Amino acid sequence: MPDLRFQSKTATRTEIPRPKRGEGQWALGFTEPLNKNEQNKKDDDALNVRDRILHIYSKRGFDSIDPSDLRGRFRWMGLYTQRAPGFDGGKTGSVPEEELDDRYFMMRVRSDGARLAPATVRALGEIGRDYARDTADITDRENIQYHWIRVEDVPTIWETLEAAGLSTVEACGDSPRPFLGSPVAGVAADEIIDGTPALEEIKRRYLGDPAFSNFPRKFKTALTGHPSQDVAPELNDVAFVGTVHPELGPGFDVWVGGGLSTNPRLAEKLGVWIPLDEVPDVWSGVAGIFRDYGYRRLRSRARLKFLVADWGKDKFREVLENEYLGKPMVSLESPPAPVAHRDHIGVHDQKDGNKYVGLAPVAGRVSGTMLIALAEVMERFGVPAARLTPYQKIVLLGVEPGSVDGLLDALEPIGLSGRPSNWRRNTMACTGIEFCKLAIVDTKNRARDLIAELEERVPELDAPITVNLNGCPNACARTQVADIGLKGQLVLDADGNQVEGFQVHLGGATGLQANFGRKLRAHKVTSAGLGDYVTTLATNYLSDRESPEESFATWVARAEENLLRGEQILEPAAT
Repeated sequence: MPDLRFQSKTATRTEIPRPKRGEGQWALGFTEPLNKNEQNKKDDDALNVRDRILHIYSKRGFDSIDPSDLRGRFRWMGLYTQRAPGFDGGKTGSVPEEELDDRYFMMRVRSDGARLAPATVRALGEIGRDYARDTADITDRENIQYHWIRVEDVPTIWETLEAAGLSTVEACGDSPRPFLGSPVAGVAADEIIDGTPALEEIKRRYLGDPAFSNFPRKFKTALTGHPSQDVAPELNDVAFVGTVHPELGPGFDVWVGGGLSTNPRLAEKLGVWIPLDEVPDVWSGVAGIFRDYGYRRLRSRARLKFLVADWGKDKFREVLENEYLGKPMVSLESPPAPVAHRDHIGVHDQKDGNKYVGLAPVAGRVSGTMLIALAEVMERFGVPAARLTPYQKIVLLGVEPGSVDGLLDALEPIGLSGRPSNWRRNTMACTGIEFCKLAIVDTKNRARDLIAELEERVPELDAPITVNLNGCPNACARTQVADIGLKGQLVLDADGNQVEGFQVHLGGATGLQANFGRKLRAHKVTSAGLGDYVTTLATNYLSDRESPEESFATWVARAEENLLRGEQILEPAAT
């Protein structure tokens, strides 16, 4: 494998203190693999597994797959083995990985902020229907995720995806994970700048490039030119956020080092202005720093956020400019944070006089059949394209104003609402124990039942309360930045039995109130008791808030703890 380190644009090197213990940083000479994951990547570039899938494994079947490919390199092609049936949450992490492996795969398809034509939506649906037991989920990384995929069917699925302009390459693994792009890029009337060309160029230059296929761990990218900052930029390894320079015009600030999981950290804002055509170069510079200086000794410290925390943003910018860009970036105060991130649900104006329409499935759970039905509705109403969102939603673009009401009426029966309740609109869930080998509790089905219960018990909710359910501590559903974040774990019920439940985070947010929420000591709730708890919490908020304008997060920050624990229930406020 060629030595891909230090491929910067200048020989200038910034003085970096050597760590007391080797962290596996290539740029400091620590090139020997320090764990089995690094050894596996050194043994063979993970991108090479594509040919083995096409020419060996798909023809010889599951039993022919080399274990180092199955539990390692397959991820670079968007494939994970799903959880075998019969293992409850207590077995997660306590049985060997090979015992948790089913003979079927989860497959992740990246959209990278692209416009999906009706024919593309139909192709995605047909794959789900024909090869994935009619599964399909929309993830908060703007992916479509299938289950029950057989390795024998992968070449045919890839052929269908590639004909539609889509791919699974590097959708998982220690690689450039799927990019988040603004769902309304190029169409929103209030957009600052359309970043679509930059995302397309990053994908063209660097996706599938061996120079960027071996990061210490995953590397997440987001880009938006919309003032609502609608891609949760605070939570990505690198994010480009629309901003306006008083002389140079629209461009992008650069944020680095965000991420959640068990050590959450908000991204550092570099406070710069870069033009649209330089975004790909800056992306490769930030990615190069992660590749060369990122920590590879411990997987638990291998994300970019740990390097940014140790260096600080000034040192990070200095290295980026001196070693990777070969020139300084223009300084500019970072753009103001919005009050809340916009999910684009409902009907909104486009700059061309048409409308875009945001749709809410239930907690991201769709199906192949539903996507086919969506494609048919799009064709019937002349809707040219759809995009997926970072909030497990769908946005339809280019809707003629006179078609809006008929379109919304046609979508309701297939399970996609442009007029959802606040509960349905604001609830997200990860894959959960149904398919994920890391999960401890059920999430998708629990979220569906919770939404239905809350719509009945608190139907007049007039303020957004986000509810994010996660099946384990890894925060794929952004537990820490939800109004009500629920982290799955096993808890004891009133009779002392171990049952599925959740640790509760309250008052988390992105945007202007960005924070990781409030954890109450030893506060947990059983899955069975979740509806009662959230109902009590919502009732207490509505009764105790100082005005209808006070957000849930603001209320949580000042509320008495007994109200947050649900130990006291306030009478509903008079209307």
